[in-house]
This record gives sequence, C-alpha cells and structure tokens, in this order.
Amino acid sequence: MLSSTALRIAVSQIATLRWDLGEELCHYREHGFEAISLWRQKISDVSLFEARELLSTSGVRVSSLQWPGGFTGSEGHTFQESLEDACEAIDAAEQLHCPLIVLHPGGRAGHTLSHARRLIRLAMKELAPIAESAGVMLALKPAKDEASFLTTLIESLDVVNGSGSTNVGLAIDLWSFSEELLSLENKMPVIERMKIVSVADRICNVSLGHERLPPGTGDLPLSHLLYLLLESGYSGDIEFDPIGETVAEMGYEELLASVRRYVDRLQSDMNVAETDRLKNVLPAPLTKAFFR
Repeated sequence: MLSSTALRIAVSQIATLRWDLGEELCHYREHGFEAISLWRQKISDVSLFEARELLSTSGVRVSSLQWPGGFTGSEGHTFQESLEDACEAIDAAEQLHCPLIVLHPGGRAGHTLSHARRLIRLAMKELAPIAESAGVMLALKPAKDEASFLTTLIESLDVVNGSGSTNVGLAIDLWSFSEELLSLENKMPVIERMKIVSVADRICNVSLGHERLPPGTGDLPLSHLLYLLLESGYSGDIEFDPIGETVAEMGYEELLASVRRYVDRLQSDMNVAETDRLKNVLPAPLTKAFFR
C-alpha cells in the first residue's frame, strides 16, 4: 500500500562515468539526491578509506555496490576466483556502509543450463552467510544478453528461492524487464524478492544497440511500473542509471536535473493517489475533517 513517505531514490555512478566520486557526491547533493549506487571499477580509483571519508562528509548514503559475479567463468575467471572477488566486494560494502551488493550470474559459457544454475546456487550457498554476517544483502541481477544465463524473471526467481537464504534477493532492471513484469499473471512472488530496482527508459524492444535513456523520454511505462511496485509493498531503493549518446549530449548536470524533475512529478502523483485513496476509505465525517 502506498504511503506519503518519500521515495528512496539513488543515482548510479555509471550515469556519470566521467566524474570522480567527489564530483558525483557534490552534484548529486546539489540536485537533491541522497543516495548513490557505487561502481567497483570507479571506486578502485580511490582507497576505501578515502571513499568512506568522502561519503561520510557528503552525507550521501550508499544504495548498492556493483558488481561481482561471473560464477560460470564467462568473465575468464575460475569459480573460486569469482567467489574470492565477491568476498572482497562484501568486505568493501561493509566498510562503506553499503547494505546491498548486486551480483551478476555470468553467461552460459558453454555449460548446460542445469550446470550453470548449479554453479550459481553453489555461489549463493557460499556467499549468503558471509554477506549476512557483514550486514550485507545479495541481489542477483538477470539480464537479456549473453552476459547472463538468467534471462527471465521466473527462472531468476527459481534460482533465488533455491538458494534457501532470505539474505538473497533479486535486482530488477526495468529497462530490460518492464514487459515481462507487466505480463506476469502473479507478480507478487517476484516483487516480494526484489531488493533493488534500476531504471532507465528506451525506445522499441531490448537490444544491445539501444540506449539507456533518461526516464520519461522513451516508450516504457516506468511511472506505472514504479507505482505498481510501491503499491505492492516494494520499499527498496530505486536507482536511475541512464547512459549513452543522449546522456552525453545533454550533459550530466542536465541529466540530474531531468531525473530530479521526473522523481518530483512521480512523488507528487503518488501523494495525490494516496490522498484520493484515503478520501475513499475514511468515513465521510472524518474525511471532511482530515482534508479540510
């Protein structure tokens, strides 16, 4: 059920690739964003100590850390090396007070699908208790490209449920899975396991050649989907990560301003919807007094 509480909004470092962490934190705050999704490749440019100091000084919280994974060997690493890398990411997340790590399962890499699933379940079994002891949630992120053998929400949900851990959930990209999410006859099992949602718009069908557009500039019913998720009980962060030629042409400042305008409209529309719901639910005398 929707409430009047503020949306939990974050911007991903991938959207502002050319800025360093200090610049990002400064500009994100200027545009009213209170959370950042960290990209490990960019964080490696500074020490964890420096990153922690910058975050603490800025007052910007961390929504997620991306990404370890590739447990099938599709990234050129052995299974054990991928596990060790994920453990390093968990340690970094703990030090940066990051509540969640996004995991990429990896491509099929010549494995049968059953063996690929077995590898990811083994990884979850190893990593879930380590992450839990560090106070970090794991979120498995499917994708509709060769970088992931998990390409549908249902098979991703099966893998997460098969982990047997409540500390493992789903990271869902609305850019990739808007249509599938809308088409699900029973959406609640997927929504209940969602731990993080990433948002970018697009035109036409999913394709590697299509840009991740700023919200509201493409064809996706993003506002409707976000309203649906929140109404269904989703309470995690909503991360915006547009990237591509359109973003490069508009510049990062205008991108942040555009996302801010979109979020403000979304928040306003949801507050109106909640007000209308309360008017319809409350008894007439109480409704009149409450909204006078």
